[in-house]
Parts: sequence; structure tokens; C-alpha cells
Amino acid sequence: MEIERAKNWANLPLAHLGPIVWTYPVPTRMGLAKGDLVLEVGFDSDCDAILRDEIGSITETDFIENSTTDVVDAVIIWWRDGDGDLVDELMDAITYLADSGSIWIMTPKVGRKGHVEPSDIQDAAPVAGLSQTSTIALAKDWTATRLVARKSVKR
Repeated sequence: MEIERAKNWANLPLAHLGPIVWTYPVPTRMGLAKGDLVLEVGFDSDCDAILRDEIGSITETDFIENSTTDVVDAVIIWWRDGDGDLVDELMDAITYLADSGSIWIMTPKVGRKGHVEPSDIQDAAPVAGLSQTSTIALAKDWTATRLVARKSVKR
């Protein structure tokens, strides 16, 4: 029998083994943890509710609005084509961000209403003193781009 010859180290037929899938919650992939304060900018009805709920369940904190004076661990900017000047928005976000924090720009995926060209983010980030580190698909209709403060050059 074919299955009898294909046994793994535990002496179980391979037909009984399912694939191992390593998954991490999206907020964990974003570097968020329990107790982190997250400033949310640009929220509207088109934002991904599932992603927002996942972030809240990991951080166990409510999103902070941009009228705060708190220092935050992360800033999430929901950004769509036509929303205004991205450099200005990034400069505003930096004022709230902890030294080790990240800014996540959430943009609609290609083909979705409000899609933002990646070059728009690549052009705006250095002007605001930020570096782009990664871009990942975090939600069904949204792509996330991570920005961090540029490191100063040691002399």
C-alpha cells in the first residue's frame, strides 16, 4: 500500500497529516503589543473593520484621535488618493510618535477606489524625515506601508 510506505517520524501515514501553517495576528506583524497606544488618522466607513478589531484585541486599548497630546507607539494613517498633502500628514504624525514607533500608511490596493501609487509614499517619506521599511497586504482591500524615523549619522 502506498500510504503504508509513506510514513513520517511519528509512524503516522502522511495522509493523516495536515499542512502546518504559521500565522501571526496582523497586529503582531505590525509590531503592536498589549498596552500599545495607537493613533488613528483618516478613519472612514471604508476602513477595514476586521483589521481595526484585531488591533484593538492585541493592544487592548482604544484608538487615539489626533486631538491627543499623548505620545503613541504607532500611528495608522488611512490614506486615499485625493486626501491632501501626505508630507503634511506625516509631519503631523511624527509629533505624536515615540522614538521607537512606526507609522503605518494604509492605502487601498491596486484597482480599488482611492488607490495611491507607491511612488507617492516613497517621495513623501524622506521629505518628512522618514524611511520606508516594508509594504505588506494586511487586509482584503488595504496595503500597509511602514515608515520609521531615519537614523542620524554618527560622526
